Amino acid sequence: MGDDERYAAGLDRIIELVVLLNDDMTKSLAAQGLSVSRMTLLWALREMGPSPQRALADALKVTPRAITGLVDGLVAGGLVTREAHPTDRRAALVTCTARGTELLAGITAQQREFGRQLFAHMPAARFDALLAGLDDVLATLHGLGLVHQPGVTS
Repeated sequence: MGDDERYAAGLDRIIELVVLLNDDMTKSLAAQGLSVSRMTLLWALREMGPSPQRALADALKVTPRAITGLVDGLVAGGLVTREAHPTDRRAALVTCTARGTELLAGITAQQREFGRQLFAHMPAARFDALLAGLDDVLATLHGLGLVHQPGVTS
């Protein structure tokens, strides 16, 4: 097999992995009444702490109007609150509720367990090589400007 065929096979496997993981994540979140977009906003709040909606829109690279809809849904679900900003009366501060924080902790625990299920059987050297290879792929994608910077996970 030549390099072009090997590279195509590698890309095929990555695409298959992305599709499988996306389908699993979408179904898992839907079972909890969440969309990927709402979960992404919760992850951003976990990283950023209480934040104005404008900062969340910037972090997620969406319009302020889109953030308003996402926050409305999360407020209705009891996962975040929207309160007056303490120093900017024009802004609302979005904060995770105790329920939202508990949900994030549960999802983090589920992710760790899923990671264990996926990788625990793999010999350490092979797993380390997988991580190194994925780091190379991500660095290439970042260099090409095709991937958002870390901090907000989808």
